[in-house]
Amino acid sequence: MSEDLSRHDDSAGEAGMNRERELATAFVGLADTYAPDFDPLRLFDRLVHTCRRLLDVDAVAVMIADARGTLKTMAATEDEAAFIELMQMQTGRGPCMDCCRSGEGRSVPDIAAEEEHWPELVAAMVEAGYRSLHTVPVRLHDRTLGALTLLNAGTGELPGGDPHLAQALADSAALALMHWSAEPRSDDVVTRVQSAIAAKNVLEIAKGMIAAYQGLPVNEAGRLLAGYADRHQVSLAATAQTLVDRDLELSDVCESAIST
Repeated sequence: MSEDLSRHDDSAGEAGMNRERELATAFVGLADTYAPDFDPLRLFDRLVHTCRRLLDVDAVAVMIADARGTLKTMAATEDEAAFIELMQMQTGRGPCMDCCRSGEGRSVPDIAAEEEHWPELVAAMVEAGYRSLHTVPVRLHDRTLGALTLLNAGTGELPGGDPHLAQALADSAALALMHWSAEPRSDDVVTRVQSAIAAKNVLEIAKGMIAAYQGLPVNEAGRLLAGYADRHQVSLAATAQTLVDRDLELSDVCESAIST
């Protein structure tokens, strides 16, 4: 009996240490603005995938507001999550919009109960297979830059300290954005955010170009472009800009992927 308890304690201790290592790696990854491939597109993509890996959630998306207050989806782990964000932006209503305006997190443990408040959002979530939502602000000190949305297929609140961990990860990403080396002479939050949104817009144009050229879905085109950037060890933002500027041929991106 004592040996069984000892093995259980050892397993629990090892699991705790693995969790601590995962958390440390996650925060270092978000804060590493000096990595050769760092750019805001990688930052937000890393944020959403880190949240999905470390938290008890099924999908994650992040939105950032531009200088006019218009929100832009910067990254999402699933296409459906990005669509749900878009739905809220188009209607101007929903927990993510409330979070951005108030700077406070919102929890919706059962979206079906909110049909009277957000009928379009409820319909979109149910159609996509999500039943609950939690959102935390992406903030720099006391300034709200956007919102991080966590979606689940089941109903209920997020467990334990997950909302606090999500907030810490979102805050780390916001701080990393301010240390982005591509804008070394500007400490202005708006400038950094606008640069990130501009990079995202260029990425969407580049993905559309590849999709049309290859006859692929846009998400597949995005994977082709990201793969090209990885293989050549250049930033995704710079790769997209080069393609849009016609300094990189579409055939080079697509043929490079086929040959690997």
